[in-house]
Amino acid sequence: MEIFLQTIGAVNDETRIKLLRFIDEHGPLCVCELEESFEMIQSRISRHLKILKDAGFLRVERQGRWAYYSIRSPLDSFRQNVLKEISYLEIELPKLTKACTND
Repeated sequence: MEIFLQTIGAVNDETRIKLLRFIDEHGPLCVCELEESFEMIQSRISRHLKILKDAGFLRVERQGRWAYYSIRSPLDSFRQNVLKEISYLEIELPKLTKACTND
């Protein structure tokens, strides 16, 4: 029951739904790219990403000083169905802004 409630709670927010769809469409993205694309401060984006990660939707991979977020694989059928339903929503997403540099 706790996992179900945590999953539902994670997608009970418009920004998190948009983030999931955005990451699902664009693949692994750095926090700085999400910050720039969504025009949000880092702490707010990071909070949303943590909630989605803790709910089992995202995985994080560190590459040097950058953290890249992607859809966790494999996903259980419940989370797969949630992502599928999100893909049907008519929502406006921002354009991807590439912001991270490899130095």
